[in-house]
Amino acid sequence: MEADTEIKIQTRFEKYNEFVTLQDEALSLDANPQVSGEESGRRINLVWNMINIFAEYQEQSYLLDPFLEELVTPVVEKFKFYAQGITTGSFHFEDIATFTSELELAAPLTRVSYLLYNYLKFRGYKTIIRFFPHEIADLAVALDFAQVLERAQSSSTLWSTRYVALLWISLICMIPFDLSQFDEVGKEGQTAVEIEALAKRSLTNSGIVRESAAILLSRFYVRRDALPRLPAFLDWAKTRATDQEDIFECLGVYQTLCEAIKNIPSAALSQLIPEFFEAARSLRAGSTLCTNASIRKLRIKLLSRIALRLLPALPRVPLRKGRVLYGRNDFEHSTSENEDCVEVPEEIEAVLEELFQAVQDRDTVVRWSAAKGVARISERLPAEFTSQVVDTVIGLFSIHSIAIASLYDMPAIAESTWHGACLSCAELLRRGLIANDRLTDVIDWMIKALYFDIRKGAHSIGSNVRDAAAYALWSLPRAYDASTIAPFADKLAKSLVSVSAYDREVHIRRAASAAFQEYVGRTGIFPHGIDVLGKIDFFAVGVRRNAFLVAAPQVAEHEEYRPFLIDHLIGTTLRHWDTAMRQLGAQSIRKLCELDLPQLGPQCVNRARPLLTMSDPSDVHGGLLALIQLSDAFSGSPELERFRQEAFSFLIDIPVDMVRSPRNELVTAAACQLIGSTISLKEILLEERSSVPHWRTTIDLGLKHRKSTVQEAAAYALAEVSKLVDSDIYKSTFIRDFRSGSPVMQQSLARLLGLMDYKSYPHALPEAIDCLVESVIPSSELRMPDVDARRNCMVSIQLILTALTPHPSRRLSLDHAIGMYSALISGLEDYTTDERGDIGSWARIASIQGLTSVSLTLLTLAKSDITCIEYIPANLYQEAIAGILKQGVERLDNVRQQAGGCIVRLLACPLPSLNDPNPWKFHGEQLFKELLLSNAAEEDAASSHSWQDSSWIFPKAMHFLEVPEYRPAVLAGLLISIASKTDSTQRHVRNSLVTYAKKLPVDANGGGNYSLQALIADLIAEAKSNLSSNSKVIPVLQALNVLLEADALERLCDSEDGIKSIQALLSIVSRGVSKLKSIHRIQECMRTLVNLLAIPHVSDSCVPRLVDFLTHQYPTIRAETARYLYLFFQSRDIGKDTEEVEEILLETEWFVNRYSYTAET
Repeated sequence: MEADTEIKIQTRFEKYNEFVTLQDEALSLDANPQVSGEESGRRINLVWNMINIFAEYQEQSYLLDPFLEELVTPVVEKFKFYAQGITTGSFHFEDIATFTSELELAAPLTRVSYLLYNYLKFRGYKTIIRFFPHEIADLAVALDFAQVLERAQSSSTLWSTRYVALLWISLICMIPFDLSQFDEVGKEGQTAVEIEALAKRSLTNSGIVRESAAILLSRFYVRRDALPRLPAFLDWAKTRATDQEDIFECLGVYQTLCEAIKNIPSAALSQLIPEFFEAARSLRAGSTLCTNASIRKLRIKLLSRIALRLLPALPRVPLRKGRVLYGRNDFEHSTSENEDCVEVPEEIEAVLEELFQAVQDRDTVVRWSAAKGVARISERLPAEFTSQVVDTVIGLFSIHSIAIASLYDMPAIAESTWHGACLSCAELLRRGLIANDRLTDVIDWMIKALYFDIRKGAHSIGSNVRDAAAYALWSLPRAYDASTIAPFADKLAKSLVSVSAYDREVHIRRAASAAFQEYVGRTGIFPHGIDVLGKIDFFAVGVRRNAFLVAAPQVAEHEEYRPFLIDHLIGTTLRHWDTAMRQLGAQSIRKLCELDLPQLGPQCVNRARPLLTMSDPSDVHGGLLALIQLSDAFSGSPELERFRQEAFSFLIDIPVDMVRSPRNELVTAAACQLIGSTISLKEILLEERSSVPHWRTTIDLGLKHRKSTVQEAAAYALAEVSKLVDSDIYKSTFIRDFRSGSPVMQQSLARLLGLMDYKSYPHALPEAIDCLVESVIPSSELRMPDVDARRNCMVSIQLILTALTPHPSRRLSLDHAIGMYSALISGLEDYTTDERGDIGSWARIASIQGLTSVSLTLLTLAKSDITCIEYIPANLYQEAIAGILKQGVERLDNVRQQAGGCIVRLLACPLPSLNDPNPWKFHGEQLFKELLLSNAAEEDAASSHSWQDSSWIFPKAMHFLEVPEYRPAVLAGLLISIASKTDSTQRHVRNSLVTYAKKLPVDANGGGNYSLQALIADLIAEAKSNLSSNSKVIPVLQALNVLLEADALERLCDSEDGIKSIQALLSIVSRGVSKLKSIHRIQECMRTLVNLLAIPHVSDSCVPRLVDFLTHQYPTIRAETARYLYLFFQSRDIGKDTEEVEEILLETEWFVNRYSYTAET
């Protein structure tokens, strides 16, 4: 599933009032630097709230245009106010600016400048700068302010202020006044020097300040009084590009030149053109600067603009506009009548040569800049020269295409060339610069480019080529009239539809859809254009699965498009490198063929056959997938049955070595699936004389394959065979291999035993059931050691039980049914672990799903058939619920999620129609519904992913303990979570336990279904009954420690039974300490004993028992006891003086021989 975040479409600036309120408040704040931290945070939040509104409208920034003047003017005036205050001394710079990035937006000046920067970013500097003050007198203020900023402490917090200040100066420089009037006496030209120096120094900035400096310099040099300084700057620029390796400075230089050359007067430019050329070509080919894509892009842009200034602007108009305005639709007449008089300078040829090289650059930004340059220059060239440019661009496609059979054989380097050529064609088409007689070649290449996809390793390249081709075709109807495009309409419509529906990338599908829409709206020459457009619009093709399986079949209802869509699927999609694309392509072929299955189905079967003979496993896999889908479509149709059998016979075309290769698991799995979909009784009985003699060998290979997907496919194939012949002939072999074969074979056969058709041949059922049950029961000697095999057995047990409904008594004995249900329950206790972790969870999840599915099926059937209830005894059903509840409160998120969803389904399950259905009733049903299903939101959360959220489930899970029938299982699950090493689980379950325990009454007399005394008694009983199991005792001790550390057990001392429970706990943690071997258990016992010191009734009894830990034979235990005891004394007051004890704990070397300090202790 493709993730696709849609942008909200706005119609007006709805948050205008909110934004104005925030801005007024931000501007009204005083400039007092002494503000509290809370006030600083509030001021920062004001700015961020405005920025968030900017972000919301960023994609539709034009909605703010009616309000820009009233919004921007107050901010600009505030900025000017602070600038004047700093230059006149009314403000100290440090009072209104900050050098600390954390408090940047709390300072008045940086807050205002950052807000201005966001306006500039939001709407563009050309739009916003119009609202800046631009009187001549403002120059002195702006220049002095910028110089103060430059002299200020270097800090990243001033970048927005410097950016705005330089833009302000650039605006003032556009006013035609004499800069010398600001010069001091005897310092002629001082102002110009200061402006130039300030901007040139800023060109080295690595951020956006460099861009504003380039704009300032470009506007400065086009002034009449500053133009004489430009040659010196050009000389300086050449040295920067040749002798220096400063990338940022070089970027600034080229940005300045690109901006300046647009506005230099023509009279002055003629003398400077050679200098500009030399500056553009001063980069050394092998220099570090040439490796930077941005520098190469700016260099190409500069060369393009130089060429544009060399050429006169011809009154050329695009063809569509020319036809409307002048009544002309011929290429030759779209040019000016006197264009033949235009002399093309020699430099143009050199520039175009460099642009054609740049069109093939390795970086997209360079290619696109070059493509736009080619089109803009061509727009000013005479028709003959433009035609030559078009020929050269079209020739780029042939560079890597000469001696190749198809696009699949294209070298990877061709991507850049094709992308640049497509962009160039798009820009030329958009301007109507390609003659009508060349449209055929251009459109043919664009259609080829729509399918440009070259596999490179584990991915492919070419999506940018396809996108550029869609852009080019989108440009065509915008510049050419319908009569010109009409000869290509059929070809264009089919190509764009196929790409809209079947391209892998969402942006390509949408680009092709947009191009199709352009033709429909502007020309109306596409067949069924409006109808088809509604089926492949922007939203319909946004999700790949919907495009393949919904949009494409709807388009194929129009017969004009159907053959082309099928051709695309067979020739392109089924051969795609992406497995998911091949799978969707095969499903789409089925959808299309079902429109006319008798006619299209056989054709597609025969057309898919050649793919099976290909050497590429991807092609073979795609062909097999198509045959599988079509064979499934043929099932149930007697007249099409022979085509299913033909599809089976095509398996003989696949090289046996390809199927046998362990690396081609996709081919092996697909071959097994095709066997299962097409096998017939005739082929089975023919055995070695079958049209595919090795079909059984292929299935055997699949059963022995290490990949689970291949095993499933092979099991499915054999299961289909079992529906046609008596499986008793294979039963003994299967069971023998199942019990003694390799783990891989056991996994496969475990799947197979659940898929076989026992309804047709029930005599094989008892032995299969015995085999499956014996393989999972913990007490069985035949229990499978491989957890994957046990999981598959669980799944097979579920499949058998559900497959034999609705009348299980006809084929299944009661003992077998109860045994299978009991086997599923036993799977809930599978906690096998290895280096992969808790792999037993796989079996537990299968058991949860199996128990739920079987229980729901049988209980539902019991409403109409009472005999079905005998197959699910009430005691086993309640045991299953308890086990699932235990899994619902365990440590693994995915297990909890599976269990939670099943619990919700069981809660909603109807009771059987019996006189007394209560034994099958969910105990505490009302409590569970209140906790999980009290409202729609809770119900949705309980059935979705909230069980994975520890903070959601564990506070509720504690109340599950109030149901006595499920309490032991729930408590066991909670203890496992408490002992978890995952912090997110452990933290929430421990906090929930403490909170719940503190709310419980001390004993049963306090009311309620549970009490604190009962909780502690249950925990102690759990420990006593499992004293020999560290995995059981340690979680109990951890839970008790959590309660002791939180002072949740102090209330137990108010009752005699509570004191007995604490004394029993003391006995457990202090008995036989020296005999314990588990360091983890010893440490938990120690912590519990230390925490019991806080309870006065047992405090004195705890002290002598501490000696066993402080003198333990393990140094780690001695040191940890001393550390924990010291921290306990530091944080707790036990009513005794512990200073001397603390001093001993600190000074003693606990890791030395224990006998040296035993006496002292």
